[in-house]
Amino acid sequence: MNVLIVDDEPLARERLSRLVGDLDGYRVLEPAASNGEEALALIDDLRPDVVLLDIRMPGLDGLQVAAKLCERDAPPAVIFCTAHDEFALEAFQVSAVGYLVKPVRQENLAEALRKAERPNRVQLAALTRPAAVSGAGARSHISARTRKGIELIPLEQVIYFIADHKYVTLRHEGGEVLLDEPLKALEDEFGDRFVRIHRNALVYRDRIERLQRTPLGHFQLFLKGLEGEALTVSRRHVAGVRKLMQNL
Repeated sequence: MNVLIVDDEPLARERLSRLVGDLDGYRVLEPAASNGEEALALIDDLRPDVVLLDIRMPGLDGLQVAAKLCERDAPPAVIFCTAHDEFALEAFQVSAVGYLVKPVRQENLAEALRKAERPNRVQLAALTRPAAVSGAGARSHISARTRKGIELIPLEQVIYFIADHKYVTLRHEGGEVLLDEPLKALEDEFGDRFVRIHRNALVYRDRIERLQRTPLGHFQLFLKGLEGEALTVSRRHVAGVRKLMQNL
């Protein structure tokens, strides 16, 4: 298997190259890349099977590079090699693509490379690409671009989606992010797990706690994970929410 190394530190590139070179069945491609832009260009030219990818780099960081690879039909397997384990662990532990924390140990590298087999190469894309684009089932994660880079949010951690002009706010257990996806597309993809309660709002069905009518006659929905906060249910959707709650 051909391996491309991407890291902005020359010593890190040299060490990874030596570690890979000591393993049977793997070949390090030259040249290595020192930033995200170089990485994408070399991936186009060299067609590696595996990319050993640093996260913090000048320009495009490793998470942004991985997100761009998701747009490709046959991306290489991505193994993150980083000194900043909070990003790799948070975002990619679920993906089975792999992550390694520096200083990389050879036995851990060997294990990660063994896992980076051809059937797993499209896993990251399957996690984050909308079903309408990929032709597959609904995603298990939602990807959002934040100040941290690209965040992957497990669907079961989502509480609601609320549309506001051209963006959609995704509220999840750890906070909220903005999505550049239409609410209707999210409803089409995740309609079996979310319910519309307003023309601009979808909530996770399993999060529904209680429906309450205010003294003024409005309806509010209280959700698990949102203490003291309620969402407005429009009159046209009240009957549907009540029926759903009877079956929960």
